[in-house]
Amino acid sequence: MKKILGILGLLIFVCVFTAIKSPSFLSAYNMENTLRWTSLFGVISIGVAFVIITGGIDLSIGSVIGLSGTTLAYTLSVKGWSPYLVIPMILICSMCIGLFHGLLITRLKLQPFVVTLCGLLLYRGISRYITNDQSQGFGSGFQGLRQLAVGKVAIPFVEGFMIPVPCFLLLGIAIVAGIFLNSTIYGRYLLALGRNEMAAKYSGIQTERMTLLAYVVCSTLAGLGGILFALDVNSVQPAGLGEFYELYAIAAAVLGGCSLRGGEGSILGVIIGAAVLRVLYNAINILRIPTHLEFAIIGSVILAGVIVDELVKRYAARRRAIRSASQE
Repeated sequence: MKKILGILGLLIFVCVFTAIKSPSFLSAYNMENTLRWTSLFGVISIGVAFVIITGGIDLSIGSVIGLSGTTLAYTLSVKGWSPYLVIPMILICSMCIGLFHGLLITRLKLQPFVVTLCGLLLYRGISRYITNDQSQGFGSGFQGLRQLAVGKVAIPFVEGFMIPVPCFLLLGIAIVAGIFLNSTIYGRYLLALGRNEMAAKYSGIQTERMTLLAYVVCSTLAGLGGILFALDVNSVQPAGLGEFYELYAIAAAVLGGCSLRGGEGSILGVIIGAAVLRVLYNAINILRIPTHLEFAIIGSVILAGVIVDELVKRYAARRRAIRSASQE
């Protein structure tokens, strides 16, 4: 809870500071866009949180997003396939990608970093090959489908502000993920796996199955994210869609309290972490800070957050050690 309060405080500070410097930050249009993009990044961040909780890492998220979005645009606009066929197909393929990663990691004992780094290159290359590296658009024939990403829902008795549809998708995914992690035995298994894999295995936990589950969830949500991102931009560039998104997702998870050592994580914290990153990005644009500094500023904030988290952990550990020594 302390971690969540800390990242929430950072989010409030950035919002207040940006609003003071530029009142346009609080405009309905800007807030709707920020909420929409926070929701899109929140979806993929929840997926990577599952992997990080197990002590693993997934660097292929951005390329899975690119492959999913490119496949969606290509099959709908060029091949003329039905969305009712294409969307389930993309989600199933994304699940298979996660299963493939998990099997390489659990059966062949390959390092997650190596497996997913190769996936990052492989899936990006496939998406560029499928489309001959040409941009793919949806045109005007799929406006109804695009409402999944760009649609808005009016709030009763509130004029001038609407809630983006992706917020409801994120809310549903977050509720399911939160219940799974906090209220089911499998969620406890996942956390135990991240804390100590050998101890979890000797306790009778099927650690390989839990690892497979984590990577399947991560890739499936990345595939869903690819669909939403593609529908949002309405024109997909195979070489660019999803590029570096894995870094944003990992950063959001770490800022939200997921330890890269594994065994810790909070879905609410991950969502707040995603919000911090998007508000920072939005603040950089609104305050007219040179975009060349975007990655430097975001990287500095993430580094500061990780350092503070580590210092707090060490301080708490010393306090516990002193308390236990005094009791003896």
